[in-house]
Amino acid sequence: MLIAASAAIAIFPAAAQSPRSITAPPPPPPPATATQPAKAAPDMQVVLDALASLGGKPIETLTPAEARMQPSAADGAKAVMQKKGMSTAPDRTVTTQDIPYGSDPKQFARIYKPANASASGKPMPLVVYYHGGGWVIADVDTYDAAPRAMAKALNAIVVSVEYRHAPEFKFPAQHDDAAAAYRWTLQNAASWGGDPAKIAIVGESAGGNLAVASAIYARDNGLTAPRYIVSVYPIANSSMTLPSRRDSANAKPLNGAMLPWFGYYYQTSKADAQDPRLNLVAANLRGLPPTTIINAQIDPLRSDGETLATAMRAAGDKVEQKTFPGVTHEFFGMAKVVSGAKQANDLAVARLKAAFAR
Repeated sequence: MLIAASAAIAIFPAAAQSPRSITAPPPPPPPATATQPAKAAPDMQVVLDALASLGGKPIETLTPAEARMQPSAADGAKAVMQKKGMSTAPDRTVTTQDIPYGSDPKQFARIYKPANASASGKPMPLVVYYHGGGWVIADVDTYDAAPRAMAKALNAIVVSVEYRHAPEFKFPAQHDDAAAAYRWTLQNAASWGGDPAKIAIVGESAGGNLAVASAIYARDNGLTAPRYIVSVYPIANSSMTLPSRRDSANAKPLNGAMLPWFGYYYQTSKADAQDPRLNLVAANLRGLPPTTIINAQIDPLRSDGETLATAMRAAGDKVEQKTFPGVTHEFFGMAKVVSGAKQANDLAVARLKAAFAR
């Protein structure tokens, strides 16, 4: 099972960037720190303990090929569900279909639809969803929980975008794929029973970055703008001195040592970290749709979301940012077992429903 630790671009000094091989050895880790993260809420800690019991190895010590085989945070949540006697089977009231939007095997989208969607006959709202994984690991299978739940809660079609991974395809391949998938969704939505005039964008971590970057792309290329953006613990700031880089350096499932690991494999050069598609706080953010940014307290990327909200407000955008206490990176897909995740999901759904109703 692919890991769900959807981590960041390199924001620390690192060795020369990696070759495109998935078996290329990892870079040297950054200096260790003794700083301990905040205490997790009891239900969050249960998931972290379950994940630890699955015996995964530290991502920052592995090659990409090895990292892609590690247990995920989603696996930890499923282990807790099994222990509680809860079903871990996908909710069959939501159907899926995989459809290619490009020629590479990784360029496809998983289309989630409520099983009774055809009964109403009315075009449905659309959500384009981008998964996490630091642009190196994880896929639409790892990140099934959130798009499936949103399709049901919103009575909407959710288009979960798969994209090419690094190091086989380096920056900006993933951003190019995200933009292409958004354009493709607008062109094909009607054939799935969707309303291309009612479209929103959601993403987690690396996908949280792609959500905002794709809205910028839509603005700059004259495409139908999303009505709303939900960006969950996005990669957004290449500063090396953000508060969460220090206070959550030893957090789980994403720690500070993993950040330069992802960047090493993802970037062509260290200069890529300053590209406004990655360093979103330096992008032209004017005229973007209303946005909700969701963060976890115990997460090296917490400050990314907080500083992105500040930058978007300064650009004149309408932004809501909320940091949920006692939870970690990857919590958003754990609504069935983590109360903070349920609250975050409810917030996202409420904002999207209101946007579609306008």
